Amino acid sequence: MFSLSSLTRDPSLELRVIFPGPPGALDAEVAWVHNTELADPSAYLRERELVMTNGLWLKDATPEEFVANVRRAGAAGVLFGLRPGVPATPKELVEACEAAELPLIEISPGVPFTAVSHAAAAMYAEERQSALVGMVRRGEALAGAISRGAGASGVLALLRRDHDLPLAVVDRAGRLLAAAGAELDAARLQTVARGLARRPPALEVDLGEAGSATLFLVGAVGDVDAALVCLRPVSALSRAEHDALGQAAQFLSLEVARQQAVQAIELRFASELLEMILSGGRRAEVAGRLRTFGVDAEGPLAVCAVAFSRGDAATLPGLAELVGDFFVAAGIPVVAAGGTQDVVAVLSWRRPGHELPPLAARLVRAVEERFPDRRPVVGLGGTADHAALLRDPLIRSRETCRVLRRGRSGFQVRTFTELGTHRLLLGLQDPETLRGFADSVLAPVREHDVRRMTELETTLRAFLDHDGQWAATAAALHVHVNTLRNRLAKITELTGRDVGRTEDRVDLYLALEADELR
Repeated sequence: MFSLSSLTRDPSLELRVIFPGPPGALDAEVAWVHNTELADPSAYLRERELVMTNGLWLKDATPEEFVANVRRAGAAGVLFGLRPGVPATPKELVEACEAAELPLIEISPGVPFTAVSHAAAAMYAEERQSALVGMVRRGEALAGAISRGAGASGVLALLRRDHDLPLAVVDRAGRLLAAAGAELDAARLQTVARGLARRPPALEVDLGEAGSATLFLVGAVGDVDAALVCLRPVSALSRAEHDALGQAAQFLSLEVARQQAVQAIELRFASELLEMILSGGRRAEVAGRLRTFGVDAEGPLAVCAVAFSRGDAATLPGLAELVGDFFVAAGIPVVAAGGTQDVVAVLSWRRPGHELPPLAARLVRAVEERFPDRRPVVGLGGTADHAALLRDPLIRSRETCRVLRRGRSGFQVRTFTELGTHRLLLGLQDPETLRGFADSVLAPVREHDVRRMTELETTLRAFLDHDGQWAATAAALHVHVNTLRNRLAKITELTGRDVGRTEDRVDLYLALEADELR
């Protein structure tokens, strides 16, 4: 774009500023020039256009009316052309422009308006050429930074070299990938993440005291995976700044895709490791994979499981990475693997056992900062002297986490030994024993549910979860109490165990617990 001041600096146009308007008006961008002799040209004017006129409208309107019409259309100013019959700009027009704070420029009789149009076109073309050259050069620099492995930080450094803007790169999980001149706390990171999760994604978000921020979307694998965040509203960005940020966002997609590929490989590698531990075999490979993550397989190890309490999704994108980053920041080598029910962390642990729960409590606070609308829980399964003994701590940590997810106790961090005695006993059994016991009790109920499309198992779980209270269970299931009685009677018929007898109710409860534990 060009400005009024850039036009006045061209001596061939013979322009003279009669009234400069408010501060900065002459240097503001002008969209184009518009020649008119209509008394009310507002219907044909675009915002920020310069109105060129010889004043032939004076016979149909007063200067005040004409200026008001031009001002209403959002014009950048008025350029008045002198002519033989009008050797000076009318005083009334000068006063009207001053009153409306609209810039007024005078052009001599010997210069046609077409000269101004040609000058504006030349400036516009020069600017576009300069912008295109700058875009090509910037693209080469961005491609070079990505190929050299400079990453998102390198991209922001290049942008900051030409534009003094506070910038950051945030992914859809609310993780800060890079920052330059911008400070984003956990709450603001989550605001950006929520904006990216919208359909369609937000292009501007409110960050509270930091003001509005503009999001330039970064797509890596067919979806919006991150955003280049500028802590300025869209309205405060110039065209050059907007173009530069948009171009950088496209190059960032390469870096985000690379990071996601690396993270996916690491998470899959870690998930396979957990399966190996649970299977009890391939001990040499388990030790090798632990060493790949910097974890000493021959030294003492600890296991913890992290999830969100009942009512929330068990895990969210970014939770496994957050857990891993937390322990790494504490100087503890770790393997963090995410699943559908929890995130498990296996870490080197050469400290006293009593120091693990306080560390887990700090982990809870870190997760709450990242996910402020969730309630995280951490189950601790104890320690193992070396990698070959990890299976039991892994099972115990997941069972503890599962119990905490129910939210009855109110605790967010618990060790397996702090759970009920029946869970300690179940945790000592091998998987085959647990499977055999659970199936012997629950198989008839499940077969009936499949064959008759009933909900006996769901009813049994609800009844035990509500401590055998008939009214509360019926309300939770949205059924009549008589319907509940009929269902429980059928369970007694199928299993041979009466929910009204303590001994039988214990069997049913333990069968359900064993089924979940296995």
